[in-house]
Amino acid sequence: MRGLSFTNILLHMIFRLHLNKKTTEKVPYSKLAGVSLLKPLKGVDPNLINNLETFFELDYPKYEILLCVQDHDDPAIDVCKKLLGKYPNVDARLFIGGKKVGINPKINNLMPAYEGARYELVWICDSGIRVKPDTLTDMANQMTEKVGLVHGLPYVADRQGFAATLEQVYFGTSHPRSYISANVTGIKCVTGMSCLMRKDILDQAGGLIAFAQYIAEDYFMAKAIADRGWKFSMATQVAMQNSGSYSIAQFQSRMIRWAKLRINMLPATIIEPISECFVASLLIGWAAHHVFRWDIMVFFLCHCLAWFISDYIQLRGVQGGPPSFSKLDYAVAWFIRESMTIQIFLSALWDPTISWRAGRYRLRCGGTAEEILDV
Repeated sequence: MRGLSFTNILLHMIFRLHLNKKTTEKVPYSKLAGVSLLKPLKGVDPNLINNLETFFELDYPKYEILLCVQDHDDPAIDVCKKLLGKYPNVDARLFIGGKKVGINPKINNLMPAYEGARYELVWICDSGIRVKPDTLTDMANQMTEKVGLVHGLPYVADRQGFAATLEQVYFGTSHPRSYISANVTGIKCVTGMSCLMRKDILDQAGGLIAFAQYIAEDYFMAKAIADRGWKFSMATQVAMQNSGSYSIAQFQSRMIRWAKLRINMLPATIIEPISECFVASLLIGWAAHHVFRWDIMVFFLCHCLAWFISDYIQLRGVQGGPPSFSKLDYAVAWFIRESMTIQIFLSALWDPTISWRAGRYRLRCGGTAEEILDV
C-alpha cells in the first residue's frame, strides 16, 4: 500500500507541476531551431483532415511539413492536396511512393521525406495526432543544450462512445503510470506518436534506414540517442490522439501488438502482469495474510479500491480537469480495462506474429522482425 501511495503521489506531483502548463520561453521565438515535420499517412478516417489542418496552423517561425503517402491510389493524397491548396503560404510538400529500405512500412514511407528534410530538428508525428498552435513551440523549448529527444505523453481526445472512454481511461491511468515511472527512474520509455529529435544524431546512428529492420522503430531510435549520451525531455503538452476510427476490438488488438513488441524487445516484460491492479492486489494480499494474518479478500478489495480512486485522480491530472464522461462510465471502463490485461498478455505470448498496416510480421528476440509474405 505504501509503495502504491508513494508512486501515485510522485506521479500526481509531476502531472501538476509539468503537464498542461503554459509554455515557458527558454529560447527567443525568433531564434527557435527550424523543424522538419515528417507525417506518415495511410488511408483516411473521419478526423484526418481536421487533425492535419492543425499542423498547417502552427504558430512557429520556421518549419516545413513533409506529407508521406506510400501508395499512389491512397485517398489520403486527395486530403493532402486539398490542404496544400488551402494553405499555399505554408512550406509543405507531398511525397508519394516511399522507398523500400527494410521491413518497417513506416520507415519505408518516411525515407524520401527524411532525405529531403532541410532543418536540424526532425519531428515524426503520427497521422492521428492533433496539435495546438503552440505545441511545436513547447516541444522546441524543451530541446535544450543536452537534450536530444523531446517526446509527448500519449493521451486521447474527448470523443463519443464507450470505446473512446476505454481508450481515455487506459491512456490516463495505466499507461502514464508506467510511462512516466520508467522515465523518472532512468528507463528510456518513448512512444513514436510525437517525437522531436536532432537529425544529426540520427544521421550518426545511420539515419532512418538503420531502424528499418525493427517494427518498434521508436524504441530503437530513442535507444540510439540515449546511447550517445543525450538526454530526453517530455513536452508539457500531451500527444493528443484523435483518430476518427476506434472500437473496443481495435483497442484490444493494439494492446496485444504493443505487448508482443515489448516481450520481444525486453524479456523482463514477462513479469509485467504483476504490476497490474488485480494481480498485484492479490499477491500483496496473499503476502499480508501470511505475514500479518490479514484477510486476503478484505485486503484485495481495499487495495483495488485505493488503486481505483488513485487512478481517477491521475486521470484528472492528465486531462487537466474532470473527464468528459461520468464517474459510472469511468468505473465500468476501468474495470473492463483491468480485466483485459491477463487476456491481452496471454494472447501476446501465444502468437509471435503481428499485423500492422498492410503487412504481417514474425517478431524475433531482440526486436527485429521478418515480413510474412503470402505464397
